[in-house]
Amino acid sequence: MKIEATSIDECFILKPTIFRDDRGFFMESFNRQKFADATGLDVDFVQDNLSQSTYGVVRGLHAQKGVNAQAKLVSVLQGEVLDVAVDLRKGSATYGKVVSVLLNETNRHQLFVPKGCVHGFAVLSEQATFFYKCDNFYAPAEEYGIRHDEPSLGIDWRIPVDQRILSEKDQLLPSLADLKF
Repeated sequence: MKIEATSIDECFILKPTIFRDDRGFFMESFNRQKFADATGLDVDFVQDNLSQSTYGVVRGLHAQKGVNAQAKLVSVLQGEVLDVAVDLRKGSATYGKVVSVLLNETNRHQLFVPKGCVHGFAVLSEQATFFYKCDNFYAPAEEYGIRHDEPSLGIDWRIPVDQRILSEKDQLLPSLADLKF
């Protein structure tokens, strides 16, 4: 497995070694020791989540705050998404930086999103099954986020605006300037 740094501190792209043959494929999707050796981070995942969405769905940009903050390891089991992380950690050298990466069922890449970064994704295929591991339990009262189309970030979601499908909750998220922790 290759683990590559991104423009956000402590945010990494994991590129597994995939062994393919006429039976299918095998890959190690995560190895805690290899991850710690490569990144200096010791992560203990406690919750796994799975979602399925259709083309045009944009989920995010979300995070949890305080003691309920979550680091996530995200991947795509089926289909393709544009996965996005934004560093909102106060005092971070990479505050405001954006990482966008294509995750799909062919490349099997994963993105490690550190605590304090908001995260979201856009479904680029007809359908996508999205899987992620969290190092803290979901706490709805501690969730926050910013608009997916925050102008100061300039994220190209690769979906025309009139074809984006957002939840009511995501449509009501504040701009970065209006975000209150």
